[in-house]
Amino acid sequence: MLIRRLIFDAIECQCRIGAYDHERLGPQRVVIDIELELSAETEPGRDHLDDTLNYDLVRDTVLQIAQSQHFDLQETLARALFDSLADMPSVTGLRVRTAKPDAYADCRQVAYELDSRASACPVDP
Repeated sequence: MLIRRLIFDAIECQCRIGAYDHERLGPQRVVIDIELELSAETEPGRDHLDDTLNYDLVRDTVLQIAQSQHFDLQETLARALFDSLADMPSVTGLRVRTAKPDAYADCRQVAYELDSRASACPVDP
């Protein structure tokens, strides 16, 4: 079985996120990873942008949602991203991962992930 996957690795943006008072003082750096599993229709028969899922649409959607409001929780941000991206044409599976790299000085990042990809949920034979 051939799996078609579109991957956005480490989209970095400033996001108003956090439940604590000090987090509400201004935006924080958030890093977002997106993996979309796509149906066969997204594999273009010709070399033309209209025949596949447009990268700009995915990236612009991620940034628009991440910067649209204050999120108290990463979980809420990840779910908003997941729900919107899952509705895109030809998306058959999806992984959304949000990370706050500046949350703790002694930790590279704190992340939250949602994953509906078939490859993430193997079926026993």
